Amino acid sequence: MKKAERIEKILELLDEHYSVQKKCWLDYGNAWQLLFATILSAQCTDARVNIVTKDLYQKYTNVQAFADADLKELEQDIHSTGFYHNKAKNIIACAQKLISDYGGEVPSDIDDLTSLPGVGRKTANVIRGNIYDIPSIVVDTHVGRISRKLGLTKSEDPVRVEKDLEKCLPKEHWILWNIQIIAHGRSICTARNPKCGECFLAEYCPSKGK
Repeated sequence: MKKAERIEKILELLDEHYSVQKKCWLDYGNAWQLLFATILSAQCTDARVNIVTKDLYQKYTNVQAFADADLKELEQDIHSTGFYHNKAKNIIACAQKLISDYGGEVPSDIDDLTSLPGVGRKTANVIRGNIYDIPSIVVDTHVGRISRKLGLTKSEDPVRVEKDLEKCLPKEHWILWNIQIIAHGRSICTARNPKCGECFLAEYCPSKGK
């Protein structure tokens, strides 16, 4: 089977088994809430971030409130997400730059987004895909690992993985790839003990049983 045919079958099965709704695993009500939640999600589960932001966004109700936040206080507020010193510092600096350069609004341009403190391509693509509906591939640990298992990339570098996936996946499936692969990585293709015997993609996976 040619690679393009194999990918088509994989996408059909993912659509069949998982949601085709563009759903984000992080809770948010607007662009800046998703931006800061994504910064907090580095090396932390989405479930933990959602617990933290529930109270955080009641305390800091807009971008200006984060720009004016006391560093030590914000560190305590987000302590349980890990790496809290850098995250607090980046969120305050990011909020200040949003105010000074973008009128408090979260930009949609990839270069503008990645110029913000604490924002890399992954975070930028989360914003572009979920807020602005711009076709974007978000490469997190699940996406990188499972894309390699499926033979869609060989790279460990997230930017290279993003570029490889852009070449072989249809644009209309870019945002869904992240959503569906996270679901697959959590339920079946787990990092430690992948359930290859239960996997509906096994027939099309070169790493089956490895």
